[in-house]
Amino acid sequence: MYRPVATTTRGGVPTDSGDSVVTLDQVPRWIDSDIRYLYENEDPNSDYADPLSSVSGSEGNANGIVSKFPVDHEINSKIYLWRGDPWNLEVDAVVNSTNENLDEAHSSPGLHAAAGPGLAEECATLGGCRTGMAKVTNAYDLPARRVIHTVGPKYAVKYHTAAENALSHCYRSCLELLIENGLQSIAMGCIYTEAKSYPREPAAHVAIRTVRRFLEKQKDKIEAVVFCTNTSSDTEIYKRLLPLYFPRNNHEEEIARLKLPADVGDENGETTTAERKIRIKPLPNSKTSSPRTPQASVDLSASNVGLSRRSSSYLDAFLDPAFMSLIKDPDQRRREQWEKTAQAQNSWNCFKMLGYGDLGGPALSAAEEYTLHSRYLAKANSLNLSEIAEMKIVYRGGVDCEGRPVMVVVGAHFLLRCLDLERFILYVVKEFEPLIQKPYSIVYFHSAASLQMQPDLGWMKRLQQILGRKHQRNLHAIYVLHPTFGLKSSIFGLQLFVDNVVWKKVVYLDRLLQLFRYVPREQLTIPDFVFQHDLEVNGGKGLIVDPRTKYVYQRP
Repeated sequence: MYRPVATTTRGGVPTDSGDSVVTLDQVPRWIDSDIRYLYENEDPNSDYADPLSSVSGSEGNANGIVSKFPVDHEINSKIYLWRGDPWNLEVDAVVNSTNENLDEAHSSPGLHAAAGPGLAEECATLGGCRTGMAKVTNAYDLPARRVIHTVGPKYAVKYHTAAENALSHCYRSCLELLIENGLQSIAMGCIYTEAKSYPREPAAHVAIRTVRRFLEKQKDKIEAVVFCTNTSSDTEIYKRLLPLYFPRNNHEEEIARLKLPADVGDENGETTTAERKIRIKPLPNSKTSSPRTPQASVDLSASNVGLSRRSSSYLDAFLDPAFMSLIKDPDQRRREQWEKTAQAQNSWNCFKMLGYGDLGGPALSAAEEYTLHSRYLAKANSLNLSEIAEMKIVYRGGVDCEGRPVMVVVGAHFLLRCLDLERFILYVVKEFEPLIQKPYSIVYFHSAASLQMQPDLGWMKRLQQILGRKHQRNLHAIYVLHPTFGLKSSIFGLQLFVDNVVWKKVVYLDRLLQLFRYVPREQLTIPDFVFQHDLEVNGGKGLIVDPRTKYVYQRP
């Protein structure tokens, strides 16, 4: 239970559970050391205890040591420390530490009780979450606007570095989702849990330094970060560590230079190890006419290699271009490749002239396809795509005659002029993800689809790249009902210019009865106009199908 603050008249609005809504004005800011707040079981007159004891003259001399976390009052003004659960805080988002299944039993205590049953129902639709990643849902009965769910890592001493980096990615993923959803304030509890055996103090180091590094880059997009603790031990740990990463004055900064751990991570707060550093040495056959000869080896972390390459023409003379191309950001490399391809096709693009769309661009490697698919899947799981689902363009069917799951596509529902193609791709990725893990089939109703504008081959190629090679490998067949000459021409073009493997699996069917040989009638939800179209194109022009009973009778 939250205890209302007697010295303020702001906040204190009761919730359904009987607790009070606490606004950010009632939560003490880290930079405001003179603000006093009544925590449970704490002295009402106590302030933030100074965690940095004075050091001796020899220890206090930090001259010559560059501060890794200098005083930044703008960043400090965004940091808050709160004793208690974040569920009653009136912020834009609160963080839930949960497991890969996002189930209620392993979520942060008290969250689902405060949010109501709607939160568990929405979590069940997200398809789980990987360790180190995060997903967002509505907050329902909470004062917050959104709940960001993240999965912390299990801890083992021999995997200490991997656990630290996974935990750092949890906090960074939550902050990235905050910005992506246009939110500005977040309350974050301790993501590490007793069940996963993560030591509290090392985890607090990771949490605080990751937030600090993120705010250094994105401080203009975030208004408040509230660190929430539930126990007195966690509270004391945060009080002791916050001055190391968020020093409020020069005195705290000087002492932090001596008190900080030896490894405070890279520019993102992730741990770096000597084994993973890239050692750059002079080439054995380097020319003697080079302007300078390197005298010693240079140690660079992987995160700093790109910066060194850009800023030092001296190193360029000794680095292998093929090796350094691997260091370049993959998105930037892909963008450059597409730009080169676009320039080459700028003068003559026969595919566009024939109406096939842009089929240019280099082929993706398996790793690039996996990365692209993962990025789209993560974004799709974080968005509400209900308006796409209501259009019934793509939906799950039953199983075919051999027990393979079936995905149904209705071409006539594809209203290109009023459809956001990017959101449609996200919806397709989300819907296909459970199916493509094993063999499956696709049923495509082209009935009356020729009346609607269809996407070109270039868009189809991009969609296939996003779905990835698992889709290509596990797809059994594409059953196309009521194909037209134009559709067969397009599929022939896909076989020639996009993928000869996938589009060779197309099976053309002229009648519904032919389709039922492959997929039983009771396994499909078929739109009414498909029955009518089947009667009309197959000699039943004087027949009508009752939309309720599917009974066929003569047209009056």
